[in-house]
This record gives sequence, structure tokens and C-alpha cells, in this order.
Amino acid sequence: MIQSIPLKKLAASPRNVRKSSDLLADLQLRADIAARGLLQNLVVRKGKRGKFEVEAGGRRLAALQALAEEGTLPESHEVTCLVIEGEESEVREAGLAENFQRLAMNPADEAQAFASIIEAGATTEDVARRFGLTVRFVEGRLRLAGLAPCVFEALAEGAITLDMAKAYGAISDIERQAHVYAELQDAWYQVTPDTIRRMVLDATVRGSDPRAVLVGRDAYLAAGGRIERELFDDEASESWIDVALLEDLAQKAMDDAAKRVAEEHGLAWVRPTLGNYVSHDLVEGLNRLPCEPAPLTEEEARELSDLEADYDRTAAILEDEDSDESEVAKAEEELVSIDRAMRALNDRPPVLADELKSEAGAFLVLSRNGEPTLVPQFYTETEVIADEGVVEAIEENGPAKPTGSSLSQRLLDELAMQRRDILAIHLANDPALALDFMVFTLADADGHDWRARKASTLVGSVASGPVTGFEAKDAPASAALAKFAGSLDESWRAGESDVERFARFRALSDEARSAWLGHVVSRTLVASLSCGGERSVPMHEALGSLLEIETAHWWRPTANNYFDRVAKARTLEALDAAGGPELVSRYAASKKAELASAAERIFSGNFIGEAEIKERAQAWVPTFMRFAGSEEVELADHEGGEAVNAEETDEIAEQAA
Repeated sequence: MIQSIPLKKLAASPRNVRKSSDLLADLQLRADIAARGLLQNLVVRKGKRGKFEVEAGGRRLAALQALAEEGTLPESHEVTCLVIEGEESEVREAGLAENFQRLAMNPADEAQAFASIIEAGATTEDVARRFGLTVRFVEGRLRLAGLAPCVFEALAEGAITLDMAKAYGAISDIERQAHVYAELQDAWYQVTPDTIRRMVLDATVRGSDPRAVLVGRDAYLAAGGRIERELFDDEASESWIDVALLEDLAQKAMDDAAKRVAEEHGLAWVRPTLGNYVSHDLVEGLNRLPCEPAPLTEEEARELSDLEADYDRTAAILEDEDSDESEVAKAEEELVSIDRAMRALNDRPPVLADELKSEAGAFLVLSRNGEPTLVPQFYTETEVIADEGVVEAIEENGPAKPTGSSLSQRLLDELAMQRRDILAIHLANDPALALDFMVFTLADADGHDWRARKASTLVGSVASGPVTGFEAKDAPASAALAKFAGSLDESWRAGESDVERFARFRALSDEARSAWLGHVVSRTLVASLSCGGERSVPMHEALGSLLEIETAHWWRPTANNYFDRVAKARTLEALDAAGGPELVSRYAASKKAELASAAERIFSGNFIGEAEIKERAQAWVPTFMRFAGSEEVELADHEGGEAVNAEETDEIAEQAA
């Protein structure tokens, strides 16, 4: 029987089958009910003293009660309910059935719904606010609405996954999307989002492409591949049309090569990749094994030392602004020659102890000339002991933790404050998330979890410390925060009383008040690092993931803020991450001050070297400065498919600059 019951007479049933919930989803539900009312009846059963117990719809009841507490709804608000009777087991079964029958919306349906609301005159901010979502989420769904019709229909029907749909959306050319979709309909091989992304970005592949060289022209044609030639094309410049087929053949060739290499070197495993370097996502969760190149002879060591001195002397000419063009040209030629000689000396395979080979693995990359090449670095899935004799704990879902013995207390405090500023400038530019965070923090400040470290000082005070008076004036995030604060509309401060000031503040535009919201919430953030111990604030990792922060765009390691203040081994580890053993050996004999200066130049990208090394160097930051879960794109897929997040971060930086 359907009946209208006052909200104050409804209570949650102890028999409700749903025992867990999701905070963000609950906030979204509350916003939705506030905007449109309750769209689905509660299922209730008569209780004691005139009360009704809600058997199905506990989340909806909690949202209604929260709206009543904040004054959005009166306590006497009438709620439409389905009143049921029966044994307790029958009531519990009814609640379970309702939860099982509920089906989450297809992303395509969400995209169409949002698009229709936007067409009716609403903004993305309006939609986000009404549904309790982030603006970024709504914009992502709207991008799906712009996919080619055939791709969008496939998403709506469940023929492709959301990740596949996003891969088609890597470009805005819907004709190209439709062409790739049609080409993949008859594919007999596995189609992945990465394959789709490369296909929509690369209409064809030249015969000189490393994948084409690896597979071979004859094998590609025998598998049904098609080739087009212009009048003056040769085998290197001709166009291979079936990119997905080529990718599949290349992957199989790399798989076979990986098995052979693993047997030849006696390794536990060798994992292949079609990239020409090992990206960050491939080594995530693995531990690097200690291994060094075969030692140099005395004569080779002297020769290398002389070459390094010549390199520094010649590089100084390039860095000197007073050098004339002829000197610069000559110095560039000499550096190329010196670098080639140094590489010849350092080009020696690392030595891995025989007892480690049973659990050691490595990666096989595809070189630019199309040859499978073993990367001379070995990994294991088990824990290893670091050089300083400290066992680094590797958590299943977390980043490596910095050890207290290798970094000073003062340095960790300063880094934590700079990382806080990076998170703050992103949160200040996302008022929807700032609002959610503020409301949640205030609602959660009831002391029920006294052990949890608070993520902000949202009760009112501005966060400071832990280093009194420290300010990273040269850091982009700190400068952007100052710029952001200076752009705020402070005309409301002219009011003589708080009542008048409040009235003036309310008269500001929505944009101006949103900016103030982001500012006041962001300045409450405390300093933290992505590590264990007292500096860890899990909520900051969650916010960083939602904001998709790429720390390298906002903080670069320098001699002053990092390299001069850490052990030499730390700096060499960073060089290894950027350029491998060759780069490490070039600077291993340097004094600490010289090494710090060289590392600052390398990690700023201001040095002569291969493009891949520069790219990795400019993307590197210490693990504890990253935001867990938000920076996978940092070293992965630089060929274009995952560049969207980095571009969005750049836009924030440009707006703040």
C-alpha cells in the first residue's frame, strides 16, 4: 500500500541489507534529492509507537534527514512510501531484491542526459552542483556525447568499454573515429584501448616504423595487411594501413623474443613492450635489484676521468652567454665526440649475481631500428635491501616510503610544505571539489575517529608550519597561490560592519564567490608527504587523485631545495631513473657539490642529451612528492593518448601565472 508518511516518523531499520555505503555517492544523492525531490518510494514496515522502519531506501532516508537538519526540508515533510507486511525474512528479501534490481546508468545514457540539460541552458557547473558531481566528471561525460554516432551507440549497447570509448575520444575528428571503429569490427585479434588510441592518432604507419621493421613486410602482407604507395615512395616511406593488425603481429614477435631472451640470460621473466623505453607504469610495484656494470680497468678509469673533465670544460662554453657563435658551434661538435667516447667506455652490461637470477626479471623494449633490446636493469617482485642497509618496505597499494636516515627533518618539512602548496593551488581552482571537501570536513568533525590525522584546519585558522618563516618564493605553486590570492575581488571589505560586508560579499558574482571558496578552503591544508609516519595524510592522496595532479609541472628538484641536502646515493638513484646506468656512471665520481649542480641542470632539462632522457628527467620527482594514484601518466604513453591531464594542469598554471 502506498502512503505518505511524515519524515519525522521514519527510522532506519536494523534489518536493512545494505551495510556499507560510499560518501561521495551519498553526497550526490543528497544533492539530487534537493534538486528534484525523491524519485523512488521508500519501502517501510510499521514499527513501534507510530514509527515506520525503512526496510529499503536507507541511503535515501539518510539524505532526507540530512536535508531536514540543514533546513532544506521541514521535519514534517511528507515522504511517499510503500508499506509492506510479512515475516522478517520476507521483508529482508524485499530489501535485497530492490538493491539487486537497481542498475547503474550506462555512461552513454549519462552523457546524453547531461548534454540535453546543457542544451536547455544550464552550465557544466549547474549540472555538477545539481547532481553532486565534480565539474571534471561532467565534462568527461559531455566529451563522450561528442563521439562518432557508431562509437557512442556501441558504448550505449555495452559493445565497448568506457576506457575504449575514451580512447576513441583521443581526437575530436569523428570521421577518423568512425573509420577506426569500422576497421576493428572484423578484427580477429584482441583490441585494447591502447590499440584504439594509437590507431585514431596514427592513420597509417610508415614502413620505417620500428613495429614495421620488427614484423617485416612479407609477414605483414601474408597476414592480410594492406600497403599504399605514392609515386615516389619506397619501402621506408610507404604507408601500412592496418595499424591494429601490425600492433598484434609486433606484440607476438616481442612475446617470442622475450621468451628467448629470458632463457639465454637465465632470468625468471622478461616482459616485452612496444615502447622504446620502460615507462613508469611497467615497473610500478617492482623492486630494483642491485647490479653494476663490469668494473673499469685503471687505464679506462683515467680515460673516462679525462673525458668528463673535457665535457665540463666544453659545456661551460655553451653555458657562457658571452661565447661567440663559432666557439659555440665548435663546442657542440666536441661534445658530441666526447659523449660518444664516454658512451663507448660505459657501454658494458651490468653484472647480476647468479643467486639472484632465479627471481630476477627485466624488460624488452623495441629500439628505434626495430630490434628487441633488453634493458640492462633487473627487477624483482620481492623485497630487497637498499644500499644503506635499510629494508625498504613496499606496500601493496602504496608508494615507497623515504627513510628517516637519508633525509633531514628540516628538508622533509620544507618538501611537505611545498607539496601542500601544489595541492592547494589545484583545490583552489576546483571550487566544486573544495565545497565537497569543506562540507565533508565540517560534517566529519565530530571526533568519532580521534586517531585519524586531520587533513586541514577547516575550523577556521590558516594552516602554517611545520617550518616557521619558510616560504618557497621561487616555487611555481607558491607563486601561483600568491597570484590567485591577489586576483580575488575584495571590494566587499569596504563594508564598515560584518553585516554590511556579508551583504556586499553575497552581491559578488558566482565566479568571484567560487574563487573565494577555493581560496579559503585551500589555505587550510596542512603540510604532508606521500610517505609513512606523521607526515602522511591519506585524504591529501585522495584529493590529489581527484585533481589528477602532476607534481613535476609544479616542482623541480634543484641543488638548493633537494640535491645539496640528500645523500649522494639519492642523487645517483634519481640519475638512474632518468638515464640509466650510463648517466649514473658519468657522474658517479663527482664530488657532492658538483653532482648537485649537474643534477639540477639535468632535471631542469637544460643539458645536451637524448630526447627520451630529457623527457624522463623533466618528469621525475621523488616518490614522496607525488600524489598516489594521480600521476600514472607521468612517464607513460608520451605518444599522445594520455596527454590530456597534463594539458589541463598546464592550463591551471597558465591561468595562475
